[in-house]
Amino acid sequence: MSRSAEATKARIFEAAIAEFAAYGIAGARVDRIAKQAQANKQLIYAYFGSKDALFSAVLERTMDELAAEIPMGGDDLPGYVDRLTDYHVANPHVLRLLLWEALERGETGVVAESERAEHYRHQAEAVRRAQESGNVTGEFEPGMLALLSIGLISWPLAVPQLRRMMLGDAKPADLRVAARKAVERLTEPR
Repeated sequence: MSRSAEATKARIFEAAIAEFAAYGIAGARVDRIAKQAQANKQLIYAYFGSKDALFSAVLERTMDELAAEIPMGGDDLPGYVDRLTDYHVANPHVLRLLLWEALERGETGVVAESERAEHYRHQAEAVRRAQESGNVTGEFEPGMLALLSIGLISWPLAVPQLRRMMLGDAKPADLRVAARKAVERLTEPR
């Protein structure tokens, strides 16, 4: 692919991330993506085939980037929550894309499901090893402990309206401190 084509594809991706995060799959408009990316609509279809396939490509790359940047350490789930908080605050589109995937595709249309499931199996395995070494409680199944650790920070960041109604003007830093303490208590060896 030529540099010009690569640059165009990169602009399309960036525009698509913003469009899908704001409007979901059904509400996104290829015309707006094309305009924002300074590309023609036909080129988007040539590169990706359909709006749905473009969403899949965007979400797959987004999840790959998250997994690469924020690996879960089974011995340090509180530190993972810290890193995850910082990542989601800097990249709010990630949680929005995941919510749109859940809302519009349900459980049967998960993007790159087998690859993502494998990634989460590795995370659960890291927690299991930490449990076996005695550094993390064995009270919970490893996958459950990993999921709860992710959810303690992701949910409050994903639903700012609920956060505002329940906590007033709580900032992400406040959430980070609380989620870290909760995960510390949740994971401490018993």
